[in-house]
Amino acid sequence: MNLEGKVALVTGGAHRVGRRIALALAREGCDLVVHYHRSQAEAEATVRELSQAGAPAVAVQADLSQPAGIEHLFGEVDRLRGRLDILINSAAILTPVDLLTATYTDWASTMDLNLRATFFCLQAAARRMQTRGGAIVNISDVAGQRPWRRYPIHSISKAGVDMLTRTAALALAPWLLARSDARALLSAARSRRAISTRAASASSSPIRPRARSPSISLS
Repeated sequence: MNLEGKVALVTGGAHRVGRRIALALAREGCDLVVHYHRSQAEAEATVRELSQAGAPAVAVQADLSQPAGIEHLFGEVDRLRGRLDILINSAAILTPVDLLTATYTDWASTMDLNLRATFFCLQAAARRMQTRGGAIVNISDVAGQRPWRRYPIHSISKAGVDMLTRTAALALAPWLLARSDARALLSAARSRRAISTRAASASSSPIRPRARSPSISLS
């Protein structure tokens, strides 16, 4: 997949994993929309760093735990960029809680962002990608497969994200790529670029007889 000029939305893109993914996408030539909730200073710093690297970037604030926040975020993407090619669902919270004392509020605060928002952001993005195709990456972690004792609700939410991703990959293929790891998307872009570079180099270089190379042992 060629990412040059693609519009990418990274939720939770102001810091940590989201920020690193935004920077990696910028290196591939993407136009970035960096979402944040409360981390305005970090989001502005990330946008400055992206801009200095030559990538068009803008920050948008939204509370994704609320349906109105999701609607606002995608409305801003429509207004500012006019299309969407890539969604990175990275926004999440990680709160320790005891399984026996967890409350409805504990459950809702994690699930509303980690799973419900991931679902409805995916849905909003997929609707915008139906005619052009696109890619959605839902960031999960090992807790979805191997639960963490101090983070039971987080672990359950990430298991849900894994199943959501598998379900979306089945339901939306072949016009949309759904993954739970951004490395696959970035790897595909780098492989394509490397192949294009080699092809361009070969086409612009005169053909010469190949010299015999010395034997190399990989054992």
